Amino acid sequence: MRHTLTILCILVCQSFVFAQDCNNILLGEIIDFHDKTPLADAIIQVKGNKEQVYSDEFGKFTIKNLCNGSIELEISHPECSTRFIMVEINGNTHKKITLEHHLEELNEVKVIGSTINKTNSAQEKTLKTEQLERFGSSNLGDALKQINGVSSLNTGSNIVKPVIQGLSGSRVLILNNGTRMQDMEWGAEHAPNIDINAANKVTIVKGSAALQYGGDAIGGIILLDQNRIPKKDTIYGKTLVNGVSNGQGGNISTELTKAYENGFYVKGQASYKKLGDVEAPDYVLSNTGVSQFGASINFGKLGFESGWSAYYSYFDTNIGILSASHIGNVDDLITAINSDEPSKISDFTYDIKEPRQNVKHHLGKLKYYKRFEGLGKLNIQYDIQQNHRFEYDIRVGDDKGKASLDLKLTTQTLAADINIDAFEKQKFSFGILGRYQENFPNPETGVRRLIPDYEKVDFGVFATTEYKFSDATTLDAGIRYDYSKIDAQKFYITSRWEERGYDEDYSDIVVSDRSTQLLTNPKFSYHNFSASAGLKHRFSNENQFRFNYSLAQRAPNPSELFSDGLHHSAARIELGDLRIKSETSHRLSLSLGKDTYTWGYEVSPYYNLISDFILLEPTGVEFSLRGAFPVWEYRQTDARLLGVDASIYNNWTNNWRTDHKFSIVKGKDRTKNEALINIPSARLQNQITFAKQEWNNFNISLQSEYVFKQNEYIDNIMVYSPQQDQEVELDINTPPSAYHLLKLDSEMKFDLKNTKALTVGLGINNLLNTEYRDYLNRQRYFTDDLGRSFTLRLKLNY
Repeated sequence: MRHTLTILCILVCQSFVFAQDCNNILLGEIIDFHDKTPLADAIIQVKGNKEQVYSDEFGKFTIKNLCNGSIELEISHPECSTRFIMVEINGNTHKKITLEHHLEELNEVKVIGSTINKTNSAQEKTLKTEQLERFGSSNLGDALKQINGVSSLNTGSNIVKPVIQGLSGSRVLILNNGTRMQDMEWGAEHAPNIDINAANKVTIVKGSAALQYGGDAIGGIILLDQNRIPKKDTIYGKTLVNGVSNGQGGNISTELTKAYENGFYVKGQASYKKLGDVEAPDYVLSNTGVSQFGASINFGKLGFESGWSAYYSYFDTNIGILSASHIGNVDDLITAINSDEPSKISDFTYDIKEPRQNVKHHLGKLKYYKRFEGLGKLNIQYDIQQNHRFEYDIRVGDDKGKASLDLKLTTQTLAADINIDAFEKQKFSFGILGRYQENFPNPETGVRRLIPDYEKVDFGVFATTEYKFSDATTLDAGIRYDYSKIDAQKFYITSRWEERGYDEDYSDIVVSDRSTQLLTNPKFSYHNFSASAGLKHRFSNENQFRFNYSLAQRAPNPSELFSDGLHHSAARIELGDLRIKSETSHRLSLSLGKDTYTWGYEVSPYYNLISDFILLEPTGVEFSLRGAFPVWEYRQTDARLLGVDASIYNNWTNNWRTDHKFSIVKGKDRTKNEALINIPSARLQNQITFAKQEWNNFNISLQSEYVFKQNEYIDNIMVYSPQQDQEVELDINTPPSAYHLLKLDSEMKFDLKNTKALTVGLGINNLLNTEYRDYLNRQRYFTDDLGRSFTLRLKLNY
């Protein structure tokens, strides 16, 4: 009897369970998060169920035979980020679901290696991760020279500043992971304080079309970005090791990323580089070693509607300055510049002695974003940077080992922008920025300060728009206003003050007269306007045309205004001018290109008319207690830059490819009707590549680079030689001869266990060990450039 009752209870319970309502219907609707338009052909699937349903032309879908309770839906759509959401079923249920469907948001979910333009109508190129990894033992400037129209201003092999279509320094903005670098970029021998191994992608925007990044980018913008971190439970990383023969050293870099499905992530990266004295083909370049350390950490939470991130990076570099570039007297300077070999050649060493420079750079950033349904996305960012620069001259006695230049630059920035993309054909962006900067030169160096104490305040606002006439034609436009105010405390030697006529023009800024010195308080304000308008038209899927006009204004930097004395690592006396005002650029650019699997080309001419162009040029030689040094003075003129970048490629077969690039820029001082100083020479690059995927992704390439002689330059200067007791010509402006270099590079990839992979590469620079000097290398006065160098690369992905 007891067993019978038990069986009856079980049957009753089962009947109750099976009798529950599993005939519920979910009526769903898929819409665009921004403009509320329906999304057709979205795929909807209940987790644990193989059946799929699709949204109709109105974005609607139906799922039948659902029980009460919670279900998880997976919703995907072409070019959208897949969403997983929980839905509570209680009878027949209706659910509205939003997806991210706009192109600029795809930048956050794109497959690693794909490219999305930062601008619409500007000339723009990108270096991807695998290209950057080939320069892990080098620097940012060398890597960027792979982009047509980009060259470099060098002080030896380790101090390399990017030059974009003839312009560099303060005219080129560098954004590191969304933060504008503030690292005293005004110095010709001040390289960007960036570890190239920390970047996964670098984009060059030529010219000032990208107004959201800054209105003073007359030359262009360099954007260093990291890859998007996936929103899933995963851990991955890589380690790169490079061995370099020229310098007998190398570098190691490693990074590790841990991500979670809920959006949290953390990424750490570190690298170390050590090289000894590098060598020209026939001799050692004494005191040219480098020691460099960089590290960064990035963590945050990625959400669909909101998210945040925190980032910190540290960069420390110690760079030797060629011993032969520091001269004791005028006759030695004349001999050194006019000689074929450096005056000082020592045996190879890893020691870095004076003259040298040491720079430490800290960067911290906090960012928050919020998406508003039916409107767009708001970004808020705060960042703080500290750049501490030491420059060491050869000193004796109690001053031995003491820095001759000790500058600490601290910058804080708060910025916000909103991108409105709720309209089908038109998009808007608005932004605002405030920045405070303080420079403190240590007065305990015992040397006259080159750059004074100053406080600087910046404020900027911008608005941009993009209108899509059709699938083929898009217009963009923007405007920006920037206000800058600088408040300095500076000492002038009375004789220099009177020599430059400041006693007549700026007597009101003198705070105190100390007989041989004057304490002054210069205060300057600048109101600058920038604008841009452009067109992009696609004739077909393969042919594209771009046009852009941009107006840009740049306020003078502190170096151009206040420089007054010996710049030790530059081995020259630099003189600024308080009368310098903002320069204004009017730039026109065109780009016509074709891109297919078989072949493609791009031709990009540009014309840049710059009024009140600020330049630095040699004017004479001056004696000091530390020796005789060339005097370089800042002045303003009206300038014109006219150039073209052209390239063509051809995939002849599945294995063979050729690439050809040519760039030329002509710079003219329109006021004096003569050439501009430091304009890059014309370059022609040709490369042939063989690739065989079946051979462990084997590829090998041979690159030829021919650099023409710069045949447009200013005259040399005359200086007095005590030894000869007469004026003699100092050959400081004559460009060196043209040169031709060959470069070989090869690579293979081996798959290992547990999804690991090992990539092995070998590169040979200056294959034929050619003797040459480059016009934009400031050490060409004293020595040949680098000889042959072998680089062995090992990369382990895990």
